[in-house]
Amino acid sequence: MTTSAIPEAGAVPQPKQRSKAYWMLNDARVLSGRYVNHIVRQPDEIITAIMIPTVMMLLFRYMLGGGAVDVGGTAYVDFLVPGVLSVGVTLTAVSTTTGVFMDMQEGFVDRLRSMSTVAVSVVVGHVVAAVLRAAISMVVLVALAFVVGFRPQAGLLQWLGVLGILLVFAFAVAWISVLFGQIAKSQAGASGLALILTFLPYSSNVFAPTDKISDGLRVFVEHQPVTAVIDSVRALLLDQPVGNSAWLALLWWGGIAALAIPLSARMFRRRFA
Repeated sequence: MTTSAIPEAGAVPQPKQRSKAYWMLNDARVLSGRYVNHIVRQPDEIITAIMIPTVMMLLFRYMLGGGAVDVGGTAYVDFLVPGVLSVGVTLTAVSTTTGVFMDMQEGFVDRLRSMSTVAVSVVVGHVVAAVLRAAISMVVLVALAFVVGFRPQAGLLQWLGVLGILLVFAFAVAWISVLFGQIAKSQAGASGLALILTFLPYSSNVFAPTDKISDGLRVFVEHQPVTAVIDSVRALLLDQPVGNSAWLALLWWGGIAALAIPLSARMFRRRFA
C-alpha cells in the first residue's frame, strides 16, 4: 500500500517550474495586449492606415477607372484593389517603428530589466499589434472596395491564399519595422526609416500593368518583392493563373522575415542585456 506525501502544516507551496520558452510566450502575450490596447486608445494609427489607401483607391478608381489606363479586359477597380491592400499593409510600418523607438527611449524597456520578464517579448508584442493593425486595415479596405464596384472572382481557397500571402507580408514588414525602430537615433529618424517600407509599393505595379511601365523602371518593378505580392493577390482575386508569383512572394517575404527576426532579437539583447 502506498501513501501520498502530505505537506507539513505551515509549509509554503513551491511554484511550479516553467521553461524559459513558456515565460517568453506568456510575456509576449501580456505585452501584445498592451500594444493592442493602444489601437483602441490611439485610433489615429489605424485610421491613418485605412484613410490613406481609401483616398488613393477613390482617387484612382474615379480618375483613371474610365479607361485612362489599359488593363486589358479587367475592370480597373478590380486591378487596383490588390495593390491598395499592399499599401495598407506597409502603412503600419510608421506606427510600429516609432512605437519601438519610443519604448526604448522613454524607459519602458529599462523598467522591465528589474522584473522577471523576457525583454525580447517587447518586440514580439509590437509585431503582433502591427499584424493586427494590418489585418483590420485589409478587412475595412476590402469592404470599402465592394462599395465602389470591386467584384472579385475568387473562391474560398483563393481568398484563404490571399489572406495567407498578405499576412506573411505584414509579418515581415512588422519585423523590419521593429529593426528600424531599434537603429533609429530620433523619432523623426524612425519615421523616415519607416517611409522606406511605406513607399515601396508605389514603385510596383499598383496603378498600371508592368508592361505599360517605361523600360528602365520596368526591370526594377518586375523584380522588387512587393510586385510579387500584388501579382499573386491580383491573380487569386480575379481567378487568373497565379504562375510563380505566389511562391516568389512567400520566398521573398518569408526570407526577409527569417533574416529580420534573429537580427532584431540579437540587437535587442545586446542593447538591453
